[in-house]
Amino acid sequence: MFLSHLSLTQYRSYHQAEVSLVPGPNVLVGSNGVGKTNIVEAVGYLATQVSHRVSTDTPLVHFGAAQAIVRGRIHRGDRALSLELEINPGKSNRAAVNRGAPQRAREGLGLLRSVLFAPEDLALINGDPSVRRRFLDDLVVQLRPALGDARSDYDRVLKQRNALLKNAKHSGRWTEEHGHTLGVWDEHLARAGARVLNGRLHVLQMLAHPLTESYTTLADSAKTAGFSYESTVPLAGGQHQEIPDEQALHEALLAELESRHRQERDRGVTLAGPHRDDLALTLGPAAVKGFASHGETWSMALALKLASYQVLVADDPDPQARPVLILDDVFAELDAARRSRLAALASGAEQLLVTAAVAADIPDELAGPRITVNLGDDGSVVHQAESTGPPAPEQEDSA
Repeated sequence: MFLSHLSLTQYRSYHQAEVSLVPGPNVLVGSNGVGKTNIVEAVGYLATQVSHRVSTDTPLVHFGAAQAIVRGRIHRGDRALSLELEINPGKSNRAAVNRGAPQRAREGLGLLRSVLFAPEDLALINGDPSVRRRFLDDLVVQLRPALGDARSDYDRVLKQRNALLKNAKHSGRWTEEHGHTLGVWDEHLARAGARVLNGRLHVLQMLAHPLTESYTTLADSAKTAGFSYESTVPLAGGQHQEIPDEQALHEALLAELESRHRQERDRGVTLAGPHRDDLALTLGPAAVKGFASHGETWSMALALKLASYQVLVADDPDPQARPVLILDDVFAELDAARRSRLAALASGAEQLLVTAAVAADIPDELAGPRITVNLGDDGSVVHQAESTGPPAPEQEDSA
């Protein structure tokens, strides 16, 4: 799977950007601040409909514009299709496939798969639990786009349930009506939460072995990388050999919610559910957070992303379905040995996008087009490839 062309309209720093890409390595070189990361962020957004840098869509739209558009030409073997995403802050985003009528943005999920690593991903190790939860949920949605609805349902119900608890606390009164409504939200939250938990547990089962292998290769270390899932739902915690089914998780979450009603009324917030869970990462017997060295932290964050890439490959073993792998401003932070080992791991991708401020930071193993990125006076991107790859097939798939 690869992109042959990316087009950006009113996206971030660009009024208009046109970037041609080829299978294999593509290296975007340019000074800091010219917009290299904006380009690879847009590729990731085309695949996942989320940014690795911000949690809302508003910053993605060029200042003063009402809408941004990201278009891509996606190839899988001898088939090709076009995907266009309209980013409309404050409104519903929309997707169009092969220039068809715009529809729900979620209809565009799954057409392109990508895995992106950037310095911001160090927050997977040192950041809040919400960062690790989002990592798991984003991978779940890439594997099974329909589960994006479960996450949206859960967030919506959680907001309503929290509003009920908060309002009742502030009023100083808890009525029979409050109790009835809370019971309704319990059921809805447990149902959606069971789907979210089930998806996370499946992903974690798939991640375990690739994470250990990726870390060992990157760090050349005897320490074993691992994790455990810390859940407010006892049935979901730890490392289960057999994953509880959705009904069992639903019943366990519902019972946990009901057992905490008194505490929740006192505090005005929901205290159980996947929104309060965490992924505890370990190296050997020690937690990574707070104990790992700088090099170990980088290696662990990279290993998590490379493991997620391997999970997507295993989900669809067709070589033509391999996700686009993106490494944003990574090699400058690594020593020569880790650079070489990362290049070897990344070389299996059908398409690899790499950004760097200095071309010399890129290992020789990643020979390919060097695309110089400059931001023009009119907000357009100026790029020049020093070499070209094989021509892209032109057969367009039907949508």
